[in-house]
Amino acid sequence: MCALLWAKDNGIMTLINAEDCIAGRLASLVAKRLLKGEDIVIVNAEKSIVSGNPKAVEEFFSEKVKRGDPYHGPFYPKSPEGVLRRIVRGMLPFHKPRGREAYRRLKVYRSVPEELKVGEMETIGKAKAKLEHKFVYLGKICKKLGG
Repeated sequence: MCALLWAKDNGIMTLINAEDCIAGRLASLVAKRLLKGEDIVIVNAEKSIVSGNPKAVEEFFSEKVKRGDPYHGPFYPKSPEGVLRRIVRGMLPFHKPRGREAYRRLKVYRSVPEELKVGEMETIGKAKAKLEHKFVYLGKICKKLGG
């Protein structure tokens, strides 16, 4: 695993490529690393994978978006970077100070920004998709949601 680490004013950041990674597995591994104190940047969020029947997965996410009141919430993101960030949030103790601090150390981008195209990105091997059944890309799900 090669990781591009670069200095931030207060620590070190890790760049992770989410392309062809299962979103849930990636999120659980990222959540553990965030709780340990790492600053993490995830790129290519729209190319991450959600396993299952595409119609059922799209229905599942559309129910989350349509739930609640448009003025008072609950609000669920429609963009791929927002959905992936929300999946990671679900794996953190978000209602405690430790979880909120960890969540602030996470940045997610739809594609690779120009300033991050400098070198190699880490791909988490345990999250790489080796699926032999149906799956759908997160970008396609969000396109159906209107994001």
